[in-house]
Amino acid sequence: MELNRIIEGMREELVDLLTRWIAVPSVKADALPGAPFGEEVRRMLHMALEDGEKMGFTTRNIDEYAGDLRMGKLGVEPLGILAHLDVVPAGDGWQTPPFEPVQADDRIFGRGTSDDKGPAIAALLAMKAVKDAGIPLRREVRLILGCDEESGWEDMQYYCTHCDMPKTGFSPDASYPVINTEKGMLHLSLRAPYCVDGLEVKEINVGERCNVIPGNATALIAGSEDDCDRINRLADDMMVQVEAEYLGEHTVRLISTGIPGHAAYPEAAKNALGQLLIMLRALGASGELKTLADTVGMESDGCGLGIRCSDETSGGLTCNLGILRYNAKDGLYATLDIRYPILCKWEALLAAATAALGKGISVTVDEQKDPHHVAPSSELVTALLDAYHEVTGRPRECVATGGGTYARCLEEGVAFGSAFPEDEELAHQAGEYASIEGLMQNIAIFARAIVLLAGE
Repeated sequence: MELNRIIEGMREELVDLLTRWIAVPSVKADALPGAPFGEEVRRMLHMALEDGEKMGFTTRNIDEYAGDLRMGKLGVEPLGILAHLDVVPAGDGWQTPPFEPVQADDRIFGRGTSDDKGPAIAALLAMKAVKDAGIPLRREVRLILGCDEESGWEDMQYYCTHCDMPKTGFSPDASYPVINTEKGMLHLSLRAPYCVDGLEVKEINVGERCNVIPGNATALIAGSEDDCDRINRLADDMMVQVEAEYLGEHTVRLISTGIPGHAAYPEAAKNALGQLLIMLRALGASGELKTLADTVGMESDGCGLGIRCSDETSGGLTCNLGILRYNAKDGLYATLDIRYPILCKWEALLAAATAALGKGISVTVDEQKDPHHVAPSSELVTALLDAYHEVTGRPRECVATGGGTYARCLEEGVAFGSAFPEDEELAHQAGEYASIEGLMQNIAIFARAIVLLAGE
């Protein structure tokens, strides 16, 4: 088949595109004139659109907030494929430079390889394969490339306001087979004054994003060199990975080591910040730091906050303590990322969490997204499952996720790819990589999906 032959010849092009795209550190930064998410994100958007234009697609830059690449019968029932070009900060723990792609056998290492530049490139090359094969299309196929998925989704808000958002489609920003259910999302900010009682905690400055599980966390406390020996023995007794070192001037630094990860998948990570709070509590920290240790700590199911719940369709609630700032001048600031089942009401979760945290901590809602569900019997889901099965031979089934993808922007949208069921969770983690063979298989799956959903 001509389409398969074309795809088989795309390996070199795939590697070239991924290598160039990963070299752009497209982490959201302060807005500049003509660059709402910073210069590097703008540079990444321009690179992607220029690559698409060279392939023969009709491209649009939506005022630097997002872009799209279109083919087929423009304006006719667009099939949306939504991916993003921004990435989370590199974080700690990398063995290779996160923005200098390194290829080792079948793998390419770098921030964004799996989330979400690799999948975006796979979708782009799938469109190119369908176009080069001369397959006639009865509707428009549109790849939308966002620039603010990892933060506030201002890109999609702007796109929806200034463009016609497709009604149906998929986002290659999760895993196979088809994710037709996405949990609700509730991001909370916590604030409290500094506590002068108990252990003197001089400073905590941990975390960069609400939706990232911190893999490392440190705190400065008052103490002596002798205190370090005591704390290290205590850490061994408690079986926690926290180490104390004396810095001089009656200051001890606590270093907590965990496993970084994505807030939606806490089972694959270990929250170093929660571990740090538990140690601070054991050393005599009081006030709101103790409250956070008591109510959150290293739990990821919301039990201490009184919000643990689950349903058969979407599974259990998850809760992540992603950021903590604490000092005598500014007091306490922290964030919670809560992913909740589709049968839950976020207002009830907010009330329960606020009550558990107590009057000493003020709670504000930074972001809330309702759960998202598409019927497994829909034409969209059926076609995507067929494409997945035809290319891989694997079973057709729908699953739920705590992750939030651009699929929510569509009336009828699902997450489709790009990770396979046996793949390890790599999003937001140090050492993120993409399998070249896996991305090649993604190209074939996406191309088949386009033919089934948009072909004549």
